[in-house]
Amino acid sequence: MKSKFDNEMKLEFLSKSNNEAFARITVAAFVSQLDPTIEELADIKTAVSEAVTNSIVHGYEDKPGIVKIISRIKDNEITIEISDNGKGIEDIEVAKQPLYTTKPNLERSGMGFTIMESFMDKIEIESVLGLGTKITMKKTIKSMKLEEELTTL
Repeated sequence: MKSKFDNEMKLEFLSKSNNEAFARITVAAFVSQLDPTIEELADIKTAVSEAVTNSIVHGYEDKPGIVKIISRIKDNEITIEISDNGKGIEDIEVAKQPLYTTKPNLERSGMGFTIMESFMDKIEIESVLGLGTKITMKKTIKSMKLEEELTTL
């Protein structure tokens, strides 16, 4: 059976803050096959960090849970789904507002979704109260090889 993706990776880990770096590095290693620029890689790592941190801090709060990541590559685009079975988001549009936070006592800036939107080409947020949240982010990698080919034409 032929997959509609060129490659795919799935990862599950406990909702512990020290797993955030693990998630970021794992996704970066997976996307490296597309030969991204250092800036593209940094953008993806930052967006993954924000999404995973949201799952851990807001989705599960202090309760244990599982954070899931599915990364897919098709042509030169990476799609990253980060999901949890946490408490969900009451109002996604309010949560997306810059500086909005439900945890001001934790010195959270409330910029997570804003950062994800600025570093990725597309972001979708799906959430059901009591069931969890799924964030889907996409980014097209502007391959250096492609740029080199275009400049030699």
